[in-house]
Amino acid sequence: MTQTLGAHVAGGATRFAVRAPLADAVELCLFDGGVETRHAMTRQGEEWTAELPGDLTGTRYGYRAHGAYDPASNLWFDPAKLLVDPYALELDRRFLQHPRLATFGEDTADIVPRAIVPGPLPQVPRHPPRFQRGGLIYELNVAGFTALHPDVPEGQRGTIAALAHPAVIAHLKKLHVSAVELMPVVAWVDERHLPPLGLANHWGYNPVAMMALDPGLCPGGVAELRAAVAALHTAGIGVILDLVFNHSGESDVLGGTLSLRGLDPAAYARAPDGALINDTGCGNTLEFAKPAVRRLMIDTLMHFVEHCGIDGFRFDLAPVIARGPGFDPQAPIFAELAAEPCLADRVMIAEPWDIGPGGYQLGRFPANWLEWNDRYRDDVRRFWRGDATVGELAMRLAGSSDLFGDDCRSVNFLAAHDGFTLADTVAYEQRHNHANGEDNRDGHGENHSWNCGVEGPTDHPDILARRAADLRALLGTLFASTGTIMLTAGDEFGRTQGGNNNAYCQHMPVDWERRDVALEAHVAELATRRAERLATFARFPEGGQWLSLAGTPLTDRQWEDQATDGFRHVFPSDLDRPPFRVSRNTREVSTGG
Repeated sequence: MTQTLGAHVAGGATRFAVRAPLADAVELCLFDGGVETRHAMTRQGEEWTAELPGDLTGTRYGYRAHGAYDPASNLWFDPAKLLVDPYALELDRRFLQHPRLATFGEDTADIVPRAIVPGPLPQVPRHPPRFQRGGLIYELNVAGFTALHPDVPEGQRGTIAALAHPAVIAHLKKLHVSAVELMPVVAWVDERHLPPLGLANHWGYNPVAMMALDPGLCPGGVAELRAAVAALHTAGIGVILDLVFNHSGESDVLGGTLSLRGLDPAAYARAPDGALINDTGCGNTLEFAKPAVRRLMIDTLMHFVEHCGIDGFRFDLAPVIARGPGFDPQAPIFAELAAEPCLADRVMIAEPWDIGPGGYQLGRFPANWLEWNDRYRDDVRRFWRGDATVGELAMRLAGSSDLFGDDCRSVNFLAAHDGFTLADTVAYEQRHNHANGEDNRDGHGENHSWNCGVEGPTDHPDILARRAADLRALLGTLFASTGTIMLTAGDEFGRTQGGNNNAYCQHMPVDWERRDVALEAHVAELATRRAERLATFARFPEGGQWLSLAGTPLTDRQWEDQATDGFRHVFPSDLDRPPFRVSRNTREVSTGG
């Protein structure tokens, strides 16, 4: 890595460097138990540096920045605030939401995590990503995935280390998982409205330190992540990190001062009138027109590749990284990422929407990027609910060429962390988010879901049978689709959130003792069949035939008529891929003839 910011041990000394271009003075704060020692730093252009003799590996540290405090002018300098190094790699504790974080003059050293000076980190030998287009990405919440796993030792449950447990890897292998996609594992802070409600953020999409692993999920730090990745790689499974660079947990003008706000407030985008731009719905938006912000992102990715062996990244609300202020498909970040040798071949996945002007950008990311395809999710759900045409379903099954052309970059999914689980999609027509404390106003109102006759849990055998058939039809569609596919952990065996479609603040771990083992076996069979012909799912082949269920060519009217029950598709004879058949009336998706 070429970055010099952060803390580095070399040549018998420890060097600290932090960016704070508008500060009048910056102090390095070292902690030995409860004792804080401050060292004045020296300005070098837009950075401040300090070099101390000796190897300070393991020492806890932070910064305090002096200067004007004028929020109306976007100046937030307050030496009472202990500030986390934006380049910190490990922290000594988790972030704590507290009113003092946003109160001028109130000292926060006792509640803000201290960064830990890292020792020299070994470089992981570089290999091509363990991932093949058309494969299965398995999205999981690290804490919730193994919190209740009976085979994982209790002290290891809910951590990154648990992902290397043989029982976990065996489950992933049974599903032929190409790569796991880990929901955020870097340190985050709760949104400030949650603690008064007795709630906490369990998903992590509110980061403060972009490189620092959350000490609750990864108590062993960088070494723990590196070891888990190595174990997964040995099993032939890649690792993709879901990272948030669109905003930080410092939130809006009422939020706390924890890191960037107190050091480099220009890192946040502002409107001409000085107001914080909120293209994320989280109170602030990182300013990717600033080279320093782009460098922070690139250095973060390089760290995770070079020191942990990560295969790729999924970017939350990804249009933000190409804004300045509007979205630009030729934004500088794309060329800068491609120019870094250790990043150029990584798997890059965009969530191609944010809530800002022109924020929906599905199909407009670079040609070597994959994109989450919510049109796939919605159209497939709508077809099986009964209000989409066979033409719409066929477009999604065949790789969404209307969005991506002939080069299928679609990540097809039926459910994700955000929204209903797959089982809840066929059991609830409406969201049930009252436990979130927002009077059921949060979360999407339209989920293209249905309940098969009863809202929520039921013992009625006919309704349970219909839900089971619907789940198999949905999953059969997913595993027959061209493009990369994604399954969220637990959807293979009927995980439920009780109709909550925005469960970020609910502790809802995967319940391994209440799995639908018949559904799980069915999904494993689907995965095996797909894995046997994986290469044929990367691009939809030309020369096949779309036929009605009666075996005749489909007419334009049949394609567009919602009453058309289904279709057959026969692939070219030289392709080792069996035909598939879809029938809405019989809930059939077959790939054997």
